[in-house]
Amino acid sequence: MAELASEIIVVLNQEVQDGTEEICRKWGAQVYREPWKGHIAQKNSAAAKATQPWVLGLDADEAVSPGLQAELMNLLRNPESAAACSAYAFPRLSFFLGRWIRHGDWYPDRKVRLWQRGRARWAGIDPHDFVQVDGAVGRLRGDLLHYSNPTMGSYVQKLPYFADLYLQQQLAAGARWSAPVAVVRSVWRFFRAYVFRLGFLDGYPGFFIAATTAYGALVRHTRLYEHQQGTKES
Repeated sequence: MAELASEIIVVLNQEVQDGTEEICRKWGAQVYREPWKGHIAQKNSAAAKATQPWVLGLDADEAVSPGLQAELMNLLRNPESAAACSAYAFPRLSFFLGRWIRHGDWYPDRKVRLWQRGRARWAGIDPHDFVQVDGAVGRLRGDLLHYSNPTMGSYVQKLPYFADLYLQQQLAAGARWSAPVAVVRSVWRFFRAYVFRLGFLDGYPGFFIAATTAYGALVRHTRLYEHQQGTKES
């Protein structure tokens, strides 16, 4: 990153004491300690501290591949050409169960991560954020590397967390539980990932991802059923 960025800004939760701050400062980063405000607010806080014309917004589990770095540097060497777009998106490539996942719901998973300062901001509903852009979005071909799930266990452990967040969103929207919706969406998520988006080409990891994605959809919708039936533990 030091070769690519003129400045590196990292926002850490106040309670983080795992050596992250020391590593970041070693690489020349400006580190800010802040209370947790939610995924989106925390990212906007980091982006607001940037002073350069272009902002490259990365999560802690993302890294720029050599190919993408070369593409970004070539782009920004010509500021007038780069400014034709307010932001740029590129595919995100995830590593899971010992291999890069190149099909299914996980790829190309194109994300906007580079934008002109003041022309975009993080938006969405926590924790599902996206970059809202004022203007045109260009496309780059290099991969953004994603190391979100180091183990199968870490991946599965996220399901209840996302189910609880989805429940809060449904309650805020006044939604009612529907058995057909819960079943159809779960089945569809499997076939979409594994068959229509060629997840089977990723071998067993592709099957596991499709199956757990379907299961996660079922759990999310069943949380609303649980809440409305009054079966949630006190």
